[in-house]
Amino acid sequence: MTRAFLVWGPATDHPELMADSTRRALDDLVDRDVVRACSIDPDIADTATIVAKSGYPLQQCANCVVVAGKRDGVERVAALVVLAHTRADVNGVVRRTLDVRKLSFMSQEAAVERTGMEYGGITPLGLPPEWPIYVDAAVAHTDPVMIGSGLRRGKLELPGAVLAALPGAQIVDGLARVAE
Repeated sequence: MTRAFLVWGPATDHPELMADSTRRALDDLVDRDVVRACSIDPDIADTATIVAKSGYPLQQCANCVVVAGKRDGVERVAALVVLAHTRADVNGVVRRTLDVRKLSFMSQEAAVERTGMEYGGITPLGLPPEWPIYVDAAVAHTDPVMIGSGLRRGKLELPGAVLAALPGAQIVDGLARVAE
């Protein structure tokens, strides 16, 4: 397969492919010139589908998911950024890092409402600033990495190190394990 139909250009030239909060976060990045965007059919936005259709390497695709738990009656929310061929250790590493007793993935409805992004396109660029962003160490060392743009009709491509350097981001060793 070829990646030919993924036509990348400077993300700053394609604000229509990003959620409003993603565009604002991009404007604040010092190294925004290394971020590229491409238009995609929203029907192929899911990682497995775009990989199958485009041939883009699965090991260079990242997913961002939002989790929530409570500690002493106070909700704690975090975003997790992991490579697509891995699974986040939600009940171990993530639960301990967020310091909650029980942790779950945020519902689709709540994730969309609270991020201002489309489900299936959630990205760490532009999340609420009070949410920590836990980035798996493997993501930080992947270049380039493809991730959502906040909208299902766009994807971003950038060095994983840029994701790891976002405000509120922290690299978490062992955050994810290769999926079996």
